Amino acid sequence: MPTRHVNLTDEQDAFVEDIVRAGKYQDASEAIRDAVRGLQHRLRSDELRLELLRTQLKAGLDALDRGEFTEVEDADLDAALDDLAASDPR
Repeated sequence: MPTRHVNLTDEQDAFVEDIVRAGKYQDASEAIRDAVRGLQHRLRSDELRLELLRTQLKAGLDALDRGEFTEVEDADLDAALDDLAASDPR
């Protein structure tokens, strides 16, 4: 297995020592490898979210080009946004 030397802040080093001492990891290397796996996962997730955002943006722009939109007057904007938020399936 390749070896890397990393510099940690005192706080990071204390954290690694604490979780190893608590028995959550067998040693510091195992804890650091798990942290790197977490970073890999987060970066993949960020890329997927960015791709989804690009897809949704393109769909919205395409809909605008086709004339598929509703104009809302400034005075009605708050109510229109409330309606959108209420209909959001999330």
